[in-house]
Amino acid sequence: MKSLGILVAVLLAFQTTTVTAQSLPDPSPTHLPRWRGFNLLEKFHLDWSNGPFQESDFKMISDLGFNFVRLPMDYRVWIQNRDWNRFNEKTLREIDQAVAWGEKYSIHVCLNFHRAPGYTVASPPESTNLWTDPETQRVCAKHWAEFARRYKKFSNRNLSFNLFNEPTHVDASQYVEVVKKIAEAIREHDPDRLIICDGLDWGQQPVETLKELGVAQATRGYAPVEITHYRANWMKGSDQYPVPTWPQIIAHATLYAPTKSEIAPEARRPLRIHSQWNADTSLRFRVGTVSSTNTLVVRADGKPLFEKTFDPGPGDGEWRSVEYFPQWKLHRAVYNRNYQTTIPAGTQTIEIAVIQGDWLSLTEIGIGYRNSKGFQRETKLQFSNNWAVPPSTLTYQGPQPGIEASPTLFASDSQRGRQWLWDETVAPWQKATRSGIGVIVGEFGCYHKTPHDITLAWMEDNLANWQRADIGWALWNFRGSFGILDSERSDVKYERYQGHMLDRKMLDLLQRY
Repeated sequence: MKSLGILVAVLLAFQTTTVTAQSLPDPSPTHLPRWRGFNLLEKFHLDWSNGPFQESDFKMISDLGFNFVRLPMDYRVWIQNRDWNRFNEKTLREIDQAVAWGEKYSIHVCLNFHRAPGYTVASPPESTNLWTDPETQRVCAKHWAEFARRYKKFSNRNLSFNLFNEPTHVDASQYVEVVKKIAEAIREHDPDRLIICDGLDWGQQPVETLKELGVAQATRGYAPVEITHYRANWMKGSDQYPVPTWPQIIAHATLYAPTKSEIAPEARRPLRIHSQWNADTSLRFRVGTVSSTNTLVVRADGKPLFEKTFDPGPGDGEWRSVEYFPQWKLHRAVYNRNYQTTIPAGTQTIEIAVIQGDWLSLTEIGIGYRNSKGFQRETKLQFSNNWAVPPSTLTYQGPQPGIEASPTLFASDSQRGRQWLWDETVAPWQKATRSGIGVIVGEFGCYHKTPHDITLAWMEDNLANWQRADIGWALWNFRGSFGILDSERSDVKYERYQGHMLDRKMLDLLQRY
C-alpha cells in the first residue's frame, strides 16, 4: 500500500510538471503572447545591484499567477577586470540559474542588455558609441553570441533576447543596421531564437523597417512622465512636477495681444475660470516667457483686479534671463515669477488677458483655500504652452466643508485619461501588431512618490488599453519602488507576504488584467 502511495505521488508530480511546462504559450516575431509580469533588477547596474537572482522571486511570481520576467542587465557585471573581451563565468552561471528557474516555474525569461557595450541610458555614459563604432559593434555581437550559445537548448516559449534598452539619439537606419549585425551573431549559434527590439525614442516609436529582420518589438508605459516619475531622484527636474492627478487636466495659457493678427481670433481670447467664490480668495499666477512689451490684466466679472506692464530689455530686471531677437527687433525674457491678487467674494468669472503688446505665457496658477483645520492651502494647476492654441476655459469647484482640496477641483474640456493614453501610446503599436509585428510593453509603472490612488487609476487605464490591444506587459519592478513588494509608499496599508510587504491593492489590480 505504501508503494502504491509513492507511485501515485510520483505520477501526480510528473503530471503537474508536464502541465506547467506546457502552460507557456508559443511566441513568434509576428505575434507575442499577452505575457504579464515584472522586471527583476539583480544585475541592473554594476554600482547599484550585482547579486544573484533569487529563486523565491520566480516562485512568488508564478504563485501569484504571472508568467513573464524581464532581466535588464549591465554587461559590465559579467566581464573580468573591465576587459569587455573576457567573461566572468561565475556571473554568467548566476544568469544561467535565472533562466533555469524560469523554465522550472513556467515563466518566460526575457534577457535584456540595459547597458550594452557602447550604449546606455544610465550613468555614467559609455566611452564608445555602439551605433557608429565597428569595434564596439563587434564586441556587443560577441556578448550576445555567448548568450545564444549558452541558451540554444531553451525553447522560445521559455526565453527571448531583448537587445538594447530604449534606444535614443540614433536614427532608424543606424539602429536597424546594428540590430542586423547582432541578430546575425545570435542566429549563427541559435537560428530560431526570439529577438525583441525596443522602439526608438525611448521605446515609444515602432520601427517598421525592423520587421524585415524577423524581430518583435517592445514599447514603454511611462506617459505622462510627470505622473510616472514624480520626484524620482534620478530624473532632473522631477521635484518641480506638480502633485500628480489622474485623469489629468490639460490647460493652455499662452496669451496673445488682440492686435496679433497672425494668430486666429479664438486664440486671442482670455484665459477664463468660472466658479462661485463665496469669500475673498487668493489668486497666484506664474508668468513664464514674455515677448516684447505686454500689458497683462486680471478681471473679476469684468472689473479690473490687477494690471501690470511687462517690459523686458537689456540688462537686469524682474526676469531670470533675456534674449534679443534682431529679426523682430524685440527682447524676449523668461520671468518664471509669481504674481498675486485677491478674488473678491461673489465673483463668478476670472479672466486673465494680454490687452496690449505681443504675447506672454502663464505656467501655473494657484487658488487659495483654508482646509478643515483652518490652515491656508492652495490648489495648483500647471499649464501647457503650445503655440497658437487658444487659452483654456476652466471651471473650479471650491473645497467642500471638511474635505481637503486637490488639483482635481479644476475641470476642462480637455484632459488626459484612458483615451489619451490609447491615442498617444497604444494606437501606433496596435498598427504595428496589425502589420505583423509582435509587441510587448517591456516596462511600466509609477515611482513610489506618486500618490497611490493616482498610481492605481493611471495603471488601470493602461492595463485596460493593453488588454484591449492584446499586448502583454512587465511592471518595473517586482520588489522595490515601482513594485508590488517592498515599495515603501507612505500611503499604502501593506500586508506581510513571505517575508515582504505586499501592496494588495496593486496586486489585485494586476491580477484582474
